Amino acid sequence: MHDRMTLDEHMETEAGHIGLDADFVGLISDVAKACHQISTLVRHGALAGNLAADVGTNVQDESQKELDVRANEILIERLDNGGHVLAIASEEMEDTVVFNDSKPRGRYYLVFDPLDGSTNIAVNGPVGTIFSILKAEVGHSGNADEVLQPGTEQLAAGYVLYGTSTEMLVTLGRGVQKFSMNPDDGRFFQTGADIQIAEHTAEFAINGSNRRYWEAPVQRYIDECLAGKDGPRGNDFNTRWVGAMVADVHRCLTRSGIFLYPIDEKTRSKGGRLRLLYEANPMSLIIEQAGGMASTGHGRILEIQPEGLHQRVPVIMGSKKEVERVVDYHSEA
Repeated sequence: MHDRMTLDEHMETEAGHIGLDADFVGLISDVAKACHQISTLVRHGALAGNLAADVGTNVQDESQKELDVRANEILIERLDNGGHVLAIASEEMEDTVVFNDSKPRGRYYLVFDPLDGSTNIAVNGPVGTIFSILKAEVGHSGNADEVLQPGTEQLAAGYVLYGTSTEMLVTLGRGVQKFSMNPDDGRFFQTGADIQIAEHTAEFAINGSNRRYWEAPVQRYIDECLAGKDGPRGNDFNTRWVGAMVADVHRCLTRSGIFLYPIDEKTRSKGGRLRLLYEANPMSLIIEQAGGMASTGHGRILEIQPEGLHQRVPVIMGSKKEVERVVDYHSEA
């Protein structure tokens, strides 16, 4: 294991190629160390307390689990102590957190979902952390308006999946790399390079219980998949749904597939289900860098100009040819 390149070594090399400084490398390292702590909590489960307990509601009026709060606190503490980031924005907090200037700070913003899929905690299902790095220009103070950058401006994006092993997939806009965590010391070692997602797939991930609320183009696509060999697609499809975006998208990257959380009558008033800054943008950059496609059904997710820290959007991403088909159905409709 130890003859593999570490995450820190890879980042130092990549940052040099694209002109990013030591603070950028340090920021990625801080995120990895925080995710090691979160992974340890996840592995301890009930021995670390009632991590699935409801402890309140977040800014989006959603139930917060104990592990949501603790994961958020771990990231904030590690990032503050590291000093490599000017300000952060979290799905769990209403506004940005600007770190005090008692010491030098890197000119970066980190936006993150500290614990994706928290409803899986009680059933010992997979959960994850999603993050994105944006540039803080000289003179920026860390206000929310400065963080509202389209996904095309991301310097890096990644996620960590806490499953049978703890894995990080990350991109700096030069392909997608995979790193696996050694639980003995928390270091991440490269276990995959230039991850690619196949253009075609026979697997789709969607919450089928919402079918009655879907728009016609999504219903059409899923009905054709379910019709299998006897339908217009002439092929049998498998459906998969974990209930954690990290896990469902990770399967798409690993086995090919399409992930859908479309606009529907339940989420229309909110703009969608998933958050643009914390979930849709970082995952879209990863998917695109792996050769896939990410769309709302009507346009490229990465080109959306954010209007608020907690803006939501529809998400359709994964194998390029399947996403193109769903987009075409939207156009025809």
